[in-house]
Amino acid sequence: MSQSGAITAAVSSRAPTLSCNPPQPMKQNWRPGTMIYPLPAVIVTCGTPEKSNMLTVAWTGTICSDPAMCYISVRPSRYSYNIIKENMEFTINLTTAAMARATDWVGVRSGSDYDKWKETGLTPDPGVKVACPSIAESPLCIECRVKEIIALGTHDMFIAEVLNVRADESLLDPETGAFDLGRAGLMNYSHGHYYEQGSPIGRFGFSVKKK
Repeated sequence: MSQSGAITAAVSSRAPTLSCNPPQPMKQNWRPGTMIYPLPAVIVTCGTPEKSNMLTVAWTGTICSDPAMCYISVRPSRYSYNIIKENMEFTINLTTAAMARATDWVGVRSGSDYDKWKETGLTPDPGVKVACPSIAESPLCIECRVKEIIALGTHDMFIAEVLNVRADESLLDPETGAFDLGRAGLMNYSHGHYYEQGSPIGRFGFSVKKK
């Protein structure tokens, strides 16, 4: 072997092996379905101070930043559907691990048969910008007014404008005023199961932040 060949071989033997194409896991093809997880498991309150109800919703999310807008999708067969449609407003209440049992119960029982406030022990809090109450135990309550209803299939989408956000003062930093929702123990829904939110792994923009 020539001297240059020997040097090349020696360098090659010491160089780390970098795989540009690591083995990929095998994937199956499934029929179309609802597989965008995890999602927030929220309780939506609706109605009036005299007669209100609540239901559990996972098909929900933000659709615009300015103006702040969101959506919920509800089956027309649900008891709360006509209440929301009639009043054209609702409140999204984020849930926590401590609210897990109540959140699940609210989703599997109908307000036509039960007083859900009484059965769950959750506390109604008067609305500020809407007539319907929010849930006192929720760390963040988002009051909304319906702008449009779109019939999609099994569910109708209620597109709404955010009118007011009610935040738990105990999650505010007394010195900076920063809101730390991570301390609330938020609950997520994923493919039929509830999970408590885990530990942070970064914050928005951390991948490009200069050290």
